[in-house]
Amino acid sequence: MTLSGLEGHSSGALPAGVERLDLSAVDALGLDIGGTKIAGARVSPDGEVLAQASRPTTPDNPEGILDALAEIFHELGGKETLSAVGVAVAAFLNAERDSIFFSPNIAWQNFPLKAAVTERLGVPVVLENDANAAGWGEFRFGAARDVTSMLMLTIGTGVGGALVDDRRLLVGGFGMAAELGHIIIEPGGRLCGCGSYGCLEQYASGTALMRDAKERLGDDSLTQAALTELLVQRNPDALGALEGVARAIGRGITSLVAVTDPQRIVIGGGVASAGELLLAPIRESFRETYGAGNKRPIADIAVATMGNSAGVVGAADLARARVASEA
Repeated sequence: MTLSGLEGHSSGALPAGVERLDLSAVDALGLDIGGTKIAGARVSPDGEVLAQASRPTTPDNPEGILDALAEIFHELGGKETLSAVGVAVAAFLNAERDSIFFSPNIAWQNFPLKAAVTERLGVPVVLENDANAAGWGEFRFGAARDVTSMLMLTIGTGVGGALVDDRRLLVGGFGMAAELGHIIIEPGGRLCGCGSYGCLEQYASGTALMRDAKERLGDDSLTQAALTELLVQRNPDALGALEGVARAIGRGITSLVAVTDPQRIVIGGGVASAGELLLAPIRESFRETYGAGNKRPIADIAVATMGNSAGVVGAADLARARVASEA
């Protein structure tokens, strides 16, 4: 695997010593292309969102997405005030961070997105996977801002992730590292959408939580809002489903920590809103399965703090750093 840094690599990840770069003169825009919405934010050097705009995503019309990115760019300042743009997208990117191999939500395949956006906007552009961008936002300004290495798991419909080591994003030899939801925790277990069996995502996602809660409660019509209310009321079946997800996360973290040795583990995504109801059984499961835990320092586990702004803030910061490093 390779670490995405400035040395001979076109990704926007920051090198060790990022604090020595002069980022104060670079106004940056972060754009996060989701399946239904494109979010944009003008972001200050200290991670503050100064202004926001959004447009609907047109998944079957990639050209319309480029139009929407340009509209947000001009609405939030344009070339007169914005010197760099970071674009976060849910997609498999190449290691050079200039093209999309495949996106599950948008009709892009082997598409040179960085060049297309640069041509439209006329300013330097950095392209990054959306989970990596959100992880970078949490690393720089959120729950991991005081450490140099971090593992982040985003627990939503699926399970995403990001890895930072020595202040650099891990992107991998082919650009697709940190697909953490697809480590195997139950060999021969549930079939995953990726084609494998027993992936973490099948046991530790919001989808898994709803499935298990419906089974425990005997209610196929259960909604997310109703489940949340049951958790607030400390319903035993709802809590049991949440604990099952948490313990699966703990088992997954055990394997990931053995490989990456992070200083902090950050849990984000919608399920993380359960707070200590989720974190307590994660920590317990982690302690039970990580055999060397009482013989060496191990990471602490925290909830992400930046919410939905993590992706745009992280993308903007990556772009700002790239421009500052090349100035």
